[in-house]
Amino acid sequence: MKRYKIINLLFIFTIASLILFNPGCSKDNETTTAPESVNEAAVLAKYLEDNGDFINTAAPKTITAQTVYENSLVSGSSQYIIDLRSQTDFETKGHIEGAERVDLKDIVTHYNNNNLGSYTTVVITCYSGQTASYATALLQLLGHSNVSVMLFGMSAWNQEACNSWQNGYGNQYATQFTTEATAKNQAGELPTLSTGKTTGAEILEARVTELLSSADPFGDVKLSSSSLFSNLGNYYIVNYWSLDHYNTGHIPGAVQYTPKTDFKLDASLKTLPTDKTVVVYCYTGTTSAHIAAFLKVLGYDAKTLLFGTNGINYDSMPGKKFDPAVDAHDYPVITGP
Repeated sequence: MKRYKIINLLFIFTIASLILFNPGCSKDNETTTAPESVNEAAVLAKYLEDNGDFINTAAPKTITAQTVYENSLVSGSSQYIIDLRSQTDFETKGHIEGAERVDLKDIVTHYNNNNLGSYTTVVITCYSGQTASYATALLQLLGHSNVSVMLFGMSAWNQEACNSWQNGYGNQYATQFTTEATAKNQAGELPTLSTGKTTGAEILEARVTELLSSADPFGDVKLSSSSLFSNLGNYYIVNYWSLDHYNTGHIPGAVQYTPKTDFKLDASLKTLPTDKTVVVYCYTGTTSAHIAAFLKVLGYDAKTLLFGTNGINYDSMPGKKFDPAVDAHDYPVITGP
């Protein structure tokens, strides 16, 4: 019996020694390794490039008023039309038959709740086509590839219903255009995003939700030519044209970025500043609204120049112009809800 007591005492002493002297059992010596932080903007940019790379392949996604009209005449045509104009203008000035009026802030939930992925084409229209371009880009980035903006908006469908483009083009700042080139910034860092998400899909959804939760989602993005030219130095100005077109004349201080090429991680995306407002301009405002949506999603303070160079240097500009004789139609509208 004495022998067993001694063995038991030795066993208890050994266990106690291990507990006392093993640092792994002491709370004071415990260490925890924080999870590696996620560069959300980098994860999101790569996710977008790996999943269709919409901005550098298919943007801008447009459809003409003529095609929308012809689709509406085809019995059984799988086309769904969303109108982003105000309820008052939708009802009193007229809208396309069958169109649904939706607020921009609700565009994603409306798409999801109405199973719009089942349609061949989802057309989004507004006054001039620029708000609808922004909405189209956000939906396309989310993977809804059947969405298109109606080029020039309701101004192209029926000018009695909307004539935004009637005063949208002109030559107010034509004399200020220059051929002097401005170089891109040196590559830096992407914006800092803090959604708390870790995957590209989750970050994207959180960012789009945040952008659409603004009191005036497109108001935060659009910039008038008068605001731009009142202080050009306030902005990092992106000319989203080919180099040949850029060399014919551009806004002073504008930096040329080649469409479908430069806004990639391994190209010139990181040359955009994170500490200055980036304003993008194209020919009509349609493409630049798409690009602004993409940059806003990534966290840049980005804006689109309304009406593009149509609004400031119409006679001398290269590229697509709004021609009322060609682009403005007299298609039927209906009034009421």
